Amino acid sequence: MNPLPAALARLHDLAYNLRWTWDHTTRTLFERLDPNFWMERGPDPVGTLLSVSVDQLARAADDPDYRALYERVVADFDDYMAAKNTWFESAHGDRSRTRIAYFSAEFGLTEVLPIFSGGLGMLAGDHLRSASDLGVPLAGVGLLYRQGYFTQTLDHDGWQSERRDANDFTRLPLTLETDGEGTPKSVLVHFPGRQVRAQIWRAQVGRVPLYLLDTDVPENSPEDRGITGQLYGGDREMRIQQEMVLGVGGMHALAAMEIDPDVVHLNEGHSAFALLERARRAAAQTGVDYWTALKQTGARTVFTTHTPEPAGHDYFAPDLVRKYLGGYAREMGVSVEEILPLGRRNGYDSAEYFCMTIIALRAAGFSNGVSRLHGEVCREMWQSIWPQISEENVPISSVTNGVHYQSWSSPETIELYDKYLGGEWRNRPDDRNLWANIEKIPDAELWNIHRERRSRLVDFTRRRLRRQWEARGLSSEEIAATDSALDPHALTLVFCRRVVPYKRIGLLLRDPDRLIKLLTNTERPVQLIYAGKASPGDEYGRQMVHRIVQLSQRPDLRGRLAFLEDYNMAVARTLAEGADVWLNTPRRPHEASGTSGMKAAVCGTLNASVLDGWWDEAWNAAAPHAPAIGWAFGAETSLNEEADDRRDSETLFSLLEDQIVPLFYERGEGELPSEWIAQVKSSLEQLGPVFNTHRMVKEYCAKGYFR
Repeated sequence: MNPLPAALARLHDLAYNLRWTWDHTTRTLFERLDPNFWMERGPDPVGTLLSVSVDQLARAADDPDYRALYERVVADFDDYMAAKNTWFESAHGDRSRTRIAYFSAEFGLTEVLPIFSGGLGMLAGDHLRSASDLGVPLAGVGLLYRQGYFTQTLDHDGWQSERRDANDFTRLPLTLETDGEGTPKSVLVHFPGRQVRAQIWRAQVGRVPLYLLDTDVPENSPEDRGITGQLYGGDREMRIQQEMVLGVGGMHALAAMEIDPDVVHLNEGHSAFALLERARRAAAQTGVDYWTALKQTGARTVFTTHTPEPAGHDYFAPDLVRKYLGGYAREMGVSVEEILPLGRRNGYDSAEYFCMTIIALRAAGFSNGVSRLHGEVCREMWQSIWPQISEENVPISSVTNGVHYQSWSSPETIELYDKYLGGEWRNRPDDRNLWANIEKIPDAELWNIHRERRSRLVDFTRRRLRRQWEARGLSSEEIAATDSALDPHALTLVFCRRVVPYKRIGLLLRDPDRLIKLLTNTERPVQLIYAGKASPGDEYGRQMVHRIVQLSQRPDLRGRLAFLEDYNMAVARTLAEGADVWLNTPRRPHEASGTSGMKAAVCGTLNASVLDGWWDEAWNAAAPHAPAIGWAFGAETSLNEEADDRRDSETLFSLLEDQIVPLFYERGEGELPSEWIAQVKSSLEQLGPVFNTHRMVKEYCAKGYFR
């Protein structure tokens, strides 16, 4: 990295604080340093500083306009970091010394730091952002993966392949924690016959530190260096090793950073071993027996479970648990045979596998699903853990997920809301009175901004399709056709999801002829964009991706149907901003929450979704006499999945043909779709104050952290 001019020295501080992921003015500051790099690589302040030349820096330092922007951004950053008048200070000033530790196997903060795969990580990243904005004294704990999640590419015929790129941590917005002598801080985790060392990196997320453990250090064996090699990589033994480093090593890391958390929040069961280590530490410090310590520390633990899908819960064979917890249990003064029942539905069944979700549910003082419906599903799903009580009394509550609005809103959207809702909407997105001002936005202004976002989505899609088709080796004629793909004025439907069976990406593909007729209507044109990754080795997912890509190559659908490879945060943000309708078609009740629709909603995109997860909650709470907030279907389920899929496919087609398409193209004065805009305003006014992570974090404070 070239030395920064003294006049721009604080660029380093701004680049290494991930507040830039939700502050568009800070991003503009770095973009102006090297617009070409920014266009090619996307938002990456650290990468910009590493690549920018001495001459470029000197020109920026001599540019009075750039200096003025720089000074304004630095002043705003310093005010933010030093602020004492936060929500937490106001609401919980008496708990100012409280520390909360938030554990998660993945954090989605930026494409530059690829340590996430999907919704779980996105939620964790937004949780940290809102905790920072609200002034909640929280620290995140996770793993720093050398390869992260995979990059999706498509071959000539449209088959998915996966590529994993190694991260160079020195080129990322990370700081290696060191002691007073400059030696990297690290922790030791006891494994069978050895100790594994993990060094501690920090990603600063506004006011919140995120500590990430890295086992790729010379002191470890090649096998142990690979423990933090891949997110969700390897076999069951690799998974239990990762979860030992995350849970046990994470508690060690907090101690190394002189943090003794009053509350621990486990975001899914991957980090449940933190419960055991926290109890061990408490027993050693207070002199109480281990089981008393586990009860006491568990009472100050929050556990969030995210999925009703079996694959979302880690189970380990008893012998594998004995291998990794046997010696550790002796350190705690107990037997591993006493630990094993904590992770079983039936503690007396010695053959039952050990489940990380079950041990967290048993030990945590507060457990929750991530929507009201998911809370109900969880109580039914895990009722057998408490056979002595009725299902409705199972101790699993719900805290509905949200999204961090500034992170997922375009600059134009933020400017619009600043103008009509007032700047306080950024600090109080959960204030219904502020969102009532949506009605003040002139229809033409709201519609024109959305048209700009749709046009940007079309341009973005064309560029990505060109790169995709060039990489796949398609003909020059086919590649040239990407320049006219999609229509910036057409009704645009978007479906972006992980490609797994319960999300039913193929619901509209059940009737290809009807889909083709819908998409090729010249009087009322409709276009459909898909994006999503199939898990490595998942033949169903690979088949579905291939089928969609092949369909998009049909001459009559080229330009009306597109599949964007390598679904990531940048793709998600652009699609959520520019879509007219966000499609969500899970098989109820398998979608625990589903935050992508919330991201779309805050941008003024309407949802058409199965009544599952958050949408079931939003739809049933909607004001009865206000304009609709979108469209809903799929409330009924049976034991016959094929019949359900057939019915829901028919219903969705009917909604599109009879309601959605006509409403979009029904134009009134000024060629505005007045009824459509009324629904957009109704959606923003009713959903805006509810489905944000500021509301969510406040709810965790009330129900979980300080109950």
